[in-house]
Formats: sequence, structure tokens, C-alpha cells
Amino acid sequence: MVKFFWAILKAARPRQWIKNFAVFAALIFSGNLFDLGSQIKILQAFGLFCIFSSSTYLLNDVFDIEKDLLHPFKKKRPIASGIVPVSLAVTLAFGSIVIFLPLSYKLSPAFFFACLTYLVLQLFYSAYLKKIILLDVLVIAAGFVLRVYAGVWVIDAHLNVWFLLSITSFALFLAIGKRRSERTLMEAAAPQHRETLLHYPENLLDILTSMFATSAWLTYAFFAFLQPPIQTRSSISTLLGGFELPLTEAKYLMATVPVVIYAVMRYLYIIYEKKEGESPERVLLSDKPLFTATIIWIILVVGIIYYLGV
Repeated sequence: MVKFFWAILKAARPRQWIKNFAVFAALIFSGNLFDLGSQIKILQAFGLFCIFSSSTYLLNDVFDIEKDLLHPFKKKRPIASGIVPVSLAVTLAFGSIVIFLPLSYKLSPAFFFACLTYLVLQLFYSAYLKKIILLDVLVIAAGFVLRVYAGVWVIDAHLNVWFLLSITSFALFLAIGKRRSERTLMEAAAPQHRETLLHYPENLLDILTSMFATSAWLTYAFFAFLQPPIQTRSSISTLLGGFELPLTEAKYLMATVPVVIYAVMRYLYIIYEKKEGESPERVLLSDKPLFTATIIWIILVVGIIYYLGV
């Protein structure tokens, strides 16, 4: 019995919940990190997205049973291996959606729209869109963008357009990197496992990877540069008062750009040298340099916005 419940939990892919931390981006960048009301809403949004994302993974595994059996790792998934019955997976998925989707509307109508759009997109992706070249990548990226903007809408935050462009670029970079790694892994079994991979020539994937890697850090740099200058605390201003440069009021968020550039470069190394990237959340948790860069970036962003600022 314990093994069966563990299999159900594994089928829900809790490791994938790390993607849902994207909803916290709005809380941090909007300046509401220490607002209790916003914290509660974001935590509720995170919990609901974990439920919805797990539901879509269950349905996706149901759609992909035959193809997963041809994959060296996915064939061990609980649904593909037969440990979790298809009927139970479908019941759990739709039951969770029916029960919790109305709760998202109570949280915020805009958040409900984000959740509904995410669920519809993922359902169409699992059933059909994953077979269409380029559109499949756009849908994967859209899922990540919707997570971010679900956080924006649930606390009624307002962030500039460069934030949207930056998030979109990073999402596309991760999605293309995922396809690049899948093609490397499945060169022999691609025709049977996922036909879409046949239509992704390596040179096309290389060009797209390079394009979105560049746009990812560049749009973030624009976002950081166009943020309003931060007026430092009086104690810090006193220490910096002897300098001629206007360091008491500067765009300190630009200091995070080198960290982002390093993270993008490291991820490219992971894709091309380590032949990984099929699972971005696994890469983030297992690659120490990338994980460290992410933690440093979070500390810098929070420190600059909430400590340096008045």
C-alpha cells in the first residue's frame, strides 16, 4: 500500500513543482515581499498551481503511455509501467481540477483566467500540440510565463513590459534547451518516441538556442536598467557621500546582470557539454554552479530591493 501511494505521488511529479516558484517573482519585484496579505495570496497561488500542474502531468502520462515505453527513463514512470492504473490517474486529474479550479476564482478572477488558460493549453499540448514543430516549444514556454503572470495578477501587481519579455525569453530558452537535449538523448529512438524531434535539425536547434540565450540575458539587462533608481538608506548614503559618482541613487539592480549572464552560459555548457537539459528542474537542483548562481541572484535581488532601498 505504501509503495502504491508513493507511486501516485511520483506520478504527480512533485519535483516539477519547483517551476511553480515562478509565481513568487511578482511578489519580489513588486516590492510586496513583506506584505502579509500578498504573501498569503502567493502561497495559495503556489499551492493551486502545484495541484493543477500535477493534474496535467497525470493526463500527459496517460496520453504518452505507448511512447514512454520506448524511452530509456520514462518507461519506468508509474503510469507507463502499470503501477498506477489509467482510470485512477484520469479520475485524480479531473477530480482535482473540478474541486480546486473554483477556489482559484475566489482568490482572483484574473488568477482563475491564468489557471484555466494553463490547463487548457496543457491539455491540448498533451493531446496534439506537442506534435507540431515550434508550436510545441511555444506552449511549453507559455506555461512558464502563465505561472509568472498568475503571481502578478493574484496580488494585482504592475511590472513593466521588459519583465514580460525577459520571462518569455528565459522560458523559450529553457524550452528549446529541453528539445535540444531530448534530441541528443533520443537520436536512436526518436522516430518511435516523439515524431516532432525528427523535424528539429540540430543546426536549427543550435540557432534557436543561441538566439533565445542572447535575448534572455539582454532583455533582463534592459529590465534591470529601466527599473527606477534606488534611493539608498541614509546610513549607506553617509558612507558613500565622499564619492563623486551618484552612488546614493543608482540602478543597483544592474549588479545582478553578470550573475544572469553566467547562469545562461552555464546552462549552455550543461546542454552541449554535459548533454543534459531535458529536465530543467533536475538540472537546477543537481548542478551546483547553476544552483549557487541562482541563490546568489535571489540574495542580490532581495538585498538590493529591500535593504538598499529606503
